[in-house]
Amino acid sequence: MMAKNLEISVLFDFYGDMLTDKQKDLIDLYYNQDLSLGEIAEIENITRQGVRDSIKRGEAYLLELEEKLGLLQRYKNLNKSLEKMQKIADDVAALGQKYRSLSLIDCANNIIKVKDEISSI
Repeated sequence: MMAKNLEISVLFDFYGDMLTDKQKDLIDLYYNQDLSLGEIAEIENITRQGVRDSIKRGEAYLLELEEKLGLLQRYKNLNKSLEKMQKIADDVAALGQKYRSLSLIDCANNIIKVKDEISSI
């Protein structure tokens, strides 16, 4: 049996609409609903091997899309940058508190505001 892979679930969230309807259904049942290949085969009235092959083709396509488009990697990089922005804002705010500087506190708040705006995109 295939080992379930969290990366495929995340890629499915990014690129699932690019799959065929059948691949989308089977991958959703396997990864998100946590059904076995045998259970899916019964539900879909196809062979277990047919389920496995379709899921494997879908996984390969999801990986290929990520390799070409890189949306998941960009998302991860963006989140790392946002975490760094938060750390900088926290450091600036701490300095503002230490030196009782309203301009530093305002600066920290503006960094957080921009970070939150970027996060909501």
